[in-house]
Amino acid sequence: MTTLTPVATRSQATPLTSSAIKSILRKPTTVLGRRSREEDGESSDGLPGSSPAKKRKTVMFNDKLNMIKEFGGKTLDDAKREVKQALEGHARGDDEDYDGLKEIFCPSPKRTIVEEEDADAPQPQDLQVYVVALTSHAPLLDRSCSGLIRAVLNCTWLDRDDVFARAYIQLLAALSAKVYFRQQALSMMVDKFTETRSSTVEVVPGFPPVDSETKKERLHLGLKYLLELYADARPMILDIVTHNFPHTEESKTRHMEYIDHLLRLKVDKPDLERDIMELILSRLVKLDVEMTLDLENDDDETTRAVLRQLEASNAKSDDEDDDAMSDADSDDEDEEESDEQTRRILLLKSKLETMDAILDLLFSIYDPVFADPDSPEALATFEDLLTDFVNVILPHLKSRHTQYLLFKFAMKSNRLMEMFIGTLFNIAFQSTRAPVVKQAAVAYLASFTARGARVQSDQVQLIAQTFLDYIDHYRNTHTSCRGPDIRRYGQYYAYFQGLLYIFCFRWRDLIDRDEVPASFDWDDPASFLGQDLPWMKGLRQRLQVNIASKLNPLKCCSPIIVDEFARLSHHLRLIYIYPQIEKNKTIHLSQFFTSSYATGGALRDSGFEFDHENWTHIEACFPFDPFQLPVAKRWLDLDKNYVEWRSIAMLEKGGDDDSDSEEDDDDDVSDDGMGEIGDASDYESDEDVEAGGVEHHEEDESTDEERDGYHGSFRRI
Repeated sequence: MTTLTPVATRSQATPLTSSAIKSILRKPTTVLGRRSREEDGESSDGLPGSSPAKKRKTVMFNDKLNMIKEFGGKTLDDAKREVKQALEGHARGDDEDYDGLKEIFCPSPKRTIVEEEDADAPQPQDLQVYVVALTSHAPLLDRSCSGLIRAVLNCTWLDRDDVFARAYIQLLAALSAKVYFRQQALSMMVDKFTETRSSTVEVVPGFPPVDSETKKERLHLGLKYLLELYADARPMILDIVTHNFPHTEESKTRHMEYIDHLLRLKVDKPDLERDIMELILSRLVKLDVEMTLDLENDDDETTRAVLRQLEASNAKSDDEDDDAMSDADSDDEDEEESDEQTRRILLLKSKLETMDAILDLLFSIYDPVFADPDSPEALATFEDLLTDFVNVILPHLKSRHTQYLLFKFAMKSNRLMEMFIGTLFNIAFQSTRAPVVKQAAVAYLASFTARGARVQSDQVQLIAQTFLDYIDHYRNTHTSCRGPDIRRYGQYYAYFQGLLYIFCFRWRDLIDRDEVPASFDWDDPASFLGQDLPWMKGLRQRLQVNIASKLNPLKCCSPIIVDEFARLSHHLRLIYIYPQIEKNKTIHLSQFFTSSYATGGALRDSGFEFDHENWTHIEACFPFDPFQLPVAKRWLDLDKNYVEWRSIAMLEKGGDDDSDSEEDDDDDVSDDGMGEIGDASDYESDEDVEAGGVEHHEEDESTDEERDGYHGSFRRI
């Protein structure tokens, strides 16, 4: 038998006024309704303790929410009899007492007004005795009592005192013995996740105001108790919190309040931690992908306006309520409210703020774990992150920021970095994986290698060597290829494009440093221009063979990446590919495959075929493009961990001389045939290098900051 602990019903600062309770039954003999104030130890003015012979009553319950035994001097036997009679009458079809019981738990506004002048009406403090009585008769409740259950669940219980909250939790536990009531009880509690904010204080007459933190503690005390009592409550609560997670367009305040409750639930029930963290991460990815698609579909001016709004609001108070997006910077916002563009900018800004706040919170949760990155706890946590990455993040290549959780912590140690790279390689080469997932893994590999400042030169060469091995093997096993086809050979083009991307960022790491003269300045890229460099073994020859093959990767890779690779490889005398680029302009990829409708591949003509050349290129989407969220960015230490795009100054100031030089080169090459691929040194003179190099397209005249902007491309990288 659990030891009972006495707890006062009310603090001395707020004495309990125990008024008479009007019976829910029609019989006038109810003890609860006719007990005199003198019998209860009350004076005529209704204050407890007026009789010196009587002691103030206490509430009795155990430390584990055992059933209350006494309340305010009123025995429970009479209350139990009333409740039992009401439930039995309801079972017979007589609902008068049953309806009265419902009104006690959730009184109608009309009844509340009438009862203000009714001395015998139940008072807010008196509800507790009915809670205890109904708990003892919970087995009598069935599906026919759904109306009473709704009234009980709509009862205001967080805004009373701790004693009432514990008694109410016991009632919920008793009701939850039946599965169909358990679902309703858990749903009611999760619904309150977004109702415990300090701005929604509801004062119950006779009780002092309850602060937000106290309400949260009471709510999670109840949730923890139910989850410990019923094993099948675990999948129920996971389904409910997933279904109730705020929509992406809801405010940052609502999202953060909900996530705060999820994290408290994780602490209460550690066995739910993995599911809860995966849920938060999946919803963050959903928001991330939506934002990427929204900004890709908008023009650059809208994107810049959103980012300006985001940066401006970053200085504002985090406690500001943004439910109505009332934090617009414009003084004449009221006049612009009808402007669809303004509303869209504010909505996008609100989403970005929400995403920024959630990611910032996740960084703050994980960062202390990786204080010692090689500790068993850090390794186990990183393995969990990798699992979430594979299941939640990787399938969505449009995610732009969530994956930086992996980027940040992989940079903490070489062991964590190798775990991340190894996971990506395993997925990229796993035959059972969907092609789109394998291509996403290749994009992550290339982007992480290119952008990770702590990825060492030997690791860069090893990854590049693996990419070369794959494209050589793929080319050798597809000798019957008729021509470039992104649908059939997408994996090949993903690897080749990833290799070009790595070269553009890490070309110095692909040079054999042992054979480079000591006079070279590794911090000055311009010192390498026009030199015969000792490239990684096989790099030049294997690139030449693949570019000249029927697979023709330059035709199917992103033109932006191909153009940047062409410029760098030409000036660094690795390989000269402009003839092949010019030749590819005359090739239409649609000639290498026919309509799916014409060949019986579709039941009807969808009207969508790959006739437009834009649909025949691998998208230039690399996951670790520049991070744009202003608050969460503070965790990344980008100066030490991130490689930003830096163009070579000499290649950016060639001006018209570059175009003239390139035209001369093209004229010379055209005499020899456009189809040949050769070393860059075969086509470039020292004078060309000193003049600034090859053709400098007008679209490349943006600044480095613009190149490293929100949308991932070399025009903005």
